[in-house]
Amino acid sequence: MNGVHDMGGMECFGSLTSDSSVDSLHESTLFHHDWERTVLALSLAMGATGNWNLDQSRATRESLPPDQYLSIGYYRIWLAALERLLVQHGLVTAEELEQGESIETPMPLNKVLRGKDVETVLKKGSPVDRPLQGSPAYAVGEAVTVNNQHINTHTRLPGYIRGHVGTVHKVHGAHIFPDSHALGLGEDPRWLYNIRFSAEQLWGPKAGRTGDVHVDCWEPYLSPIEPAQHRSADD
Repeated sequence: MNGVHDMGGMECFGSLTSDSSVDSLHESTLFHHDWERTVLALSLAMGATGNWNLDQSRATRESLPPDQYLSIGYYRIWLAALERLLVQHGLVTAEELEQGESIETPMPLNKVLRGKDVETVLKKGSPVDRPLQGSPAYAVGEAVTVNNQHINTHTRLPGYIRGHVGTVHKVHGAHIFPDSHALGLGEDPRWLYNIRFSAEQLWGPKAGRTGDVHVDCWEPYLSPIEPAQHRSADD
């Protein structure tokens, strides 16, 4: 969907800052308050129940009102989305959230993530590659156009590459298609490609010609290049 969460290439949000002394992801850089750890733990535990999938949780975070999304911070976004999902799936009521205690009889869960299993489950992960008959439509080195499509529901197609020409850098294989998965329409696996764009092609001459941007794109996001566009793809 088109929303404030899709900030790539957008202006007026200020510059990005980083701490040069931090050379790796450490717990102190991931959390600033104890409640943030709790929110992440709750989100992982509830996701493991199977009541919703990863793309549905992403879509719920994206659906928060812009003023809320931009003002409450990263882990409060996760918490607000988790609360929505719990209510939508009948696991808690709005009244229970308001009062902070259980009122109704708890709904049974099909899966429960136990504390002793967390490390094993997280290390194992949840692979999203899937078998798919047929062959990918595009090959490494082929120029493609990113569809300039505006989707009203969840998508992993960034706004800043829409309408631009890129080159297939790698074919990842077939993966779960998030646009369908987020709507509860099944995994709907599609071919996934890594597409290379020149910085100048995306951002204009001021970007310079020395850098490239790589974005993973599912096949429905792409179209064959028009002959007149070949020069732009090669620049």
